[in-house]
Amino acid sequence: MEFTAREDIDVPIEQVFEMVTDFEVFERSALRRGADVSRLDSLSRAGVGAKWRIAFEFRGKAREVDLEVTGFERPNEIALHGKTQGIESDMKVELVALSRTRTRLQFWSGFTANTLSARLLLQSLKLARGTLNTRLGKRMSNLRRDMEDRYSRMV
Repeated sequence: MEFTAREDIDVPIEQVFEMVTDFEVFERSALRRGADVSRLDSLSRAGVGAKWRIAFEFRGKAREVDLEVTGFERPNEIALHGKTQGIESDMKVELVALSRTRTRLQFWSGFTANTLSARLLLQSLKLARGTLNTRLGKRMSNLRRDMEDRYSRMV
């Protein structure tokens, strides 16, 4: 099962990459939404090998995800791999410079199930695909606005 989203951002690619790899901002955002986030590595800056354990509630059940940065190509791409109870996911954020001041952010995520219960969960997510795509689109739009606001305050 896959999800994709794309946003064009009025910010130069280098600054978008810095914002996308500012993991502390995303950690705080997850904490505000009720997740428990623990950093598992001791890296001083963003890069391959950064790891987190994220605990949250989804569909009435406590879930725990181990997330790791598996690819890091400045300023174009970051790849992540996640594991949770029977589900593995790969995510990729790609940045493309459309001009000196405009960047396209493309997000892709793919999920695979390793157990029967995980297959049932993914099947229920497939039934809700339209709603989930809408929510992802809104999140990406909010991320774009936030990045543009943050950049305008820097300049």
